[in-house]
Amino acid sequence: MIDDLPPLRAVIARHDLRAKKALGQNFLLDLNLTARIARAAGDLRGADVLEVGPGPGGLTRGLLAEGARRVLAIEKDPRCLPALAEIAAAYPGRLSVIEGDALAIDPLAHLTPPIKVVSNLPYNVGTELLVRWLTPRDWPPFWDSLTLMFQREVAERIVAKPGSKAYGRLALLAQWRCEARIVLTLPPEAFTPPPKVSSAVVQLTRLAEPRFPAPAAMLERVVATAFNQRRKMLRSSLRTLDPGIEARLTRLGIAPTARAEEIGLEAFCALARDLDAG
Repeated sequence: MIDDLPPLRAVIARHDLRAKKALGQNFLLDLNLTARIARAAGDLRGADVLEVGPGPGGLTRGLLAEGARRVLAIEKDPRCLPALAEIAAAYPGRLSVIEGDALAIDPLAHLTPPIKVVSNLPYNVGTELLVRWLTPRDWPPFWDSLTLMFQREVAERIVAKPGSKAYGRLALLAQWRCEARIVLTLPPEAFTPPPKVSSAVVQLTRLAEPRFPAPAAMLERVVATAFNQRRKMLRSSLRTLDPGIEARLTRLGIAPTARAEEIGLEAFCALARDLDAG
């Protein structure tokens, strides 16, 4: 055991916390695994941690046991609040819980830097939250690192390289301004109820500056446009951005007949700069 609190199965039974599919819930009950995820986030001492979707609090307990200065947990499901309150009582002054939708809550009023985000994200909002965290108005963002669990397919899209089917918008957004790597893979049977797919934990560590200069809004637009029609050649898929796109691509050394998944981050950034310049 990582603390003196009851096993998670006992907590779930006592509070009748059956996972709800509508909330994207799959509970991770093995406290050894939740402790491994907490350790994957690096040294938590001296850091505030944001956790979205704590559920009955398995990962929450791991984060606190690993020495997080303070954990802010955002939980949409009111059934989980009594279980989280018990954890807060066991770790006085170190756990704050906000009931609500993480997509509608600004956590910054409740956190003090340095801040790490560590979450077993609900499947139905995970990708949207990640994109928001990767595309703030100003860089560097409020967080130093993101250690997040996703369906394995989503995790592979985040770390994908050019030429692979998984490579796309998510890989480019993540790798433009972060180091991204998969640090842990978990089978379906690690969860209650077991999902249909494996899961993986991705760690994203922010870079002080983007790998290559590019205007963020234009880069997002170029990447989204290119991958919305990923089977088309760039001279076709990007024509809505510039009727003269073929000549522009040629001038930049990008093959107009190439498809989006063949183009690396540096080339996309060069194209975004060129389009932004007019």
